[in-house]
Amino acid sequence: MKKDIHAKNYRPVVFQDLNNGFAFLTRSTVASDETIKWEDGNEYPLVKVHISAASHPFFTGEERIVDIEGRVDKFKARAEAAAKAKEARMNAAKKETARKVAKAEKAEAKKTAQA
Repeated sequence: MKKDIHAKNYRPVVFQDLNNGFAFLTRSTVASDETIKWEDGNEYPLVKVHISAASHPFFTGEERIVDIEGRVDKFKARAEAAAKAKEARMNAAKKETARKVAKAEKAEAKKTAQA
């Protein structure tokens, strides 16, 4: 067996789901500064995760949006801003077209009056 290729800090670690508080104890090499007292009375390193099998819609059967970083809100805000900008451009184009039509009509009326 090769030496020095395996992690030296393979130990029990608690992973806790931030959505519902579900926690499970397993072994891992992940680094963590936090600790938690587990059901057996021992203290283990704690790793907080945003989603686990206990909160993932595929495993729970629920359809809900888990949006920790506000990505959905940011997307909706961008879509709304884009719609407003498009409407403003359309209104500006309509005004410009109306101005050009009025100018052309005025010029046509001037030509007809001179003839």
